Amino acid sequence: MTQKPDQCLGEWIDREALAEAMIPLIGQLYRNNNVVTSIYGRGLINRSVIAILKAHRFARHRIADEAELSVHDTFQILKTMSEMNLGAASVDLGKLVAKYKEAGNGRSLEQFVREELAEVADKRHTVAGRKGTDVVLYGFGRIGRLLARILIEKTGGGDGLRLRAIVVRKGADNDLVKRASLLRRDSVHGPFDGTITIDEENNTITANGNLIQVIYSNDPASVDYTQYGIENALLVDNTGKWRDAEGLGQHLKCPGVARVVLTAPGKGELKNIVHGINHGDITADDKIISAASCTTNAIVPVLKAVNDQYGIVNGHVETVHSYTNDQNLIDNFHKGSRRGRSAALNMVITETGAATAAAKALPVLKGKLTGNAIRVPTPNVSMAILNLNLEKATSRDEINEYLRQMAMHSDLQKQIDFVNSQEVVSTDFVGSRHAGVVDAEATICNDNRVVLYVWYDNEFGYSCQVVRVMEDMAGVNPPAFPR
Repeated sequence: MTQKPDQCLGEWIDREALAEAMIPLIGQLYRNNNVVTSIYGRGLINRSVIAILKAHRFARHRIADEAELSVHDTFQILKTMSEMNLGAASVDLGKLVAKYKEAGNGRSLEQFVREELAEVADKRHTVAGRKGTDVVLYGFGRIGRLLARILIEKTGGGDGLRLRAIVVRKGADNDLVKRASLLRRDSVHGPFDGTITIDEENNTITANGNLIQVIYSNDPASVDYTQYGIENALLVDNTGKWRDAEGLGQHLKCPGVARVVLTAPGKGELKNIVHGINHGDITADDKIISAASCTTNAIVPVLKAVNDQYGIVNGHVETVHSYTNDQNLIDNFHKGSRRGRSAALNMVITETGAATAAAKALPVLKGKLTGNAIRVPTPNVSMAILNLNLEKATSRDEINEYLRQMAMHSDLQKQIDFVNSQEVVSTDFVGSRHAGVVDAEATICNDNRVVLYVWYDNEFGYSCQVVRVMEDMAGVNPPAFPR
């Protein structure tokens, strides 16, 4: 039936009003109850009206009849949740609506929600003062600053990960001003979403109410964090300078530090963790772990999904990777082969350890993959090309649909995203919170040989994976609903 202009606009205004009414409910549940809400993995906290409506529109890719998710349904769910005095939880509103349609069994939506979330009903914790897990960022470069943004965004009521300090080498007399400015403005990821103030007398940055101590040190083993009120902290080493247990163990000599996460591939016997794949291997006895590399995080979830369904005989991973700070802006001496040539002017062939590192997270791949990399003149967003020989034959449509389902409904939903458009380019994936995004239109398949193209934000998407590892180490992951 053809809609009339006034009818179309009226429906939009109605949906807009409901989305506006959702915002305070989402915020109150997050700050007061530590309840994180999403729609098929798309977070709703601190989102605009338009962003919320876009998340509902996005849900059509996840629903069998491709109907748009009803704002009326999700608003009713939020209203019911706000009346339940919930304890900490992660609730996917899109999945909850889908489950209700399949298994409502005559119950009202309110009754269904109350029964579905009964496990955390009336479980809100009220304590004097707010105590989360202290976090220290050792190094404040590209990954360090993005981790800071994510941690500040996820502060909530203060019961989870709390950014307490950053440690850097002092670069100038106005170092603090410059550090704050780099946090406030980013050429790739845009401005910081919030307010930032500095206190030069006390060397602190306050970002959205988070008081962050800036500590100047050249020695990882000489800082006493307890003098800043920091205890049992989770320290994240973003420098990449130390990558084995001995080097990173220097941090554990510092009063106030309990555990260490490395944001680079670990060497020796260090566990390389790709969240969604082997995060269950983290134990209370692990004092130092690696969150692997951005490329390893991008490819391993897709490789696991493909191997589980079709079996991987062997393959080659070619990474088309944005340039990094390790390269020279103009031609100059560099200890690495080819990396001395201008990053802004050249495609540069270089090595990648991602294929070998993948086997550390997923041992079944050991000896099956080779890898190489080409650095290209873009500042962010990379692509992994997976050229695989499979045990089972398949078709392009079949493997694309399988990966779409994995992105929608599997335990790898936060790691694998899926796009089916002939028009997407690299900048469309800036800010992606997934480890990797399968480009279905680029898939090539011939019997048991398949070539998959996986986009990834090698800065922000990887940082999101690091935070997920941190949450597991700190034990602050709430139960997820629907079950």
